Amino acid sequence: MSDKKILIVDDNSLTRDTLARFFSASGYAALKAVDGSQAVSIARHERPDLILLDLIFPPDVGSGGGVAWDGFLIMDWLHRLEEAKDIPVFVMTMGKGDHYRNTAFAKGAAAFFPKPINQEELLAAVRSILGEPELPPAEPDRPALPPGWTYLGP
Repeated sequence: MSDKKILIVDDNSLTRDTLARFFSASGYAALKAVDGSQAVSIARHERPDLILLDLIFPPDVGSGGGVAWDGFLIMDWLHRLEEAKDIPVFVMTMGKGDHYRNTAFAKGAAAFFPKPINQEELLAAVRSILGEPELPPAEPDRPALPPGWTYLGP
């Protein structure tokens, strides 16, 4: 079980909850934020080890705290905060085109994942950037299990 914390920032509750369950099952503490103001607050107070950040927020969610947030603005704010400036940010988005990828990397993203996200690739990237050992490969007829889990099937 890792003591690492991952902050998931996404306006979509299904995405947030699915990723939170996935990372919890993989041994991480999962923190969740719905908008930029929550993300900045959690990053300042909880100091996660990694932030998984959506880029596109609808206007009703993206205006938390009176600010018209999007993922790029959230990245700008995080990089200005002493408590959060060194936290790696993985960007995820449904946005198409090289603009999103190029801008994300220009703003300091450590990785970029188009949605829908391949969870195994995401977990491998998270483990790599956090300096954790790779998981052993799954047996051919069995799916990979999170650390600490045991396969009880035939």
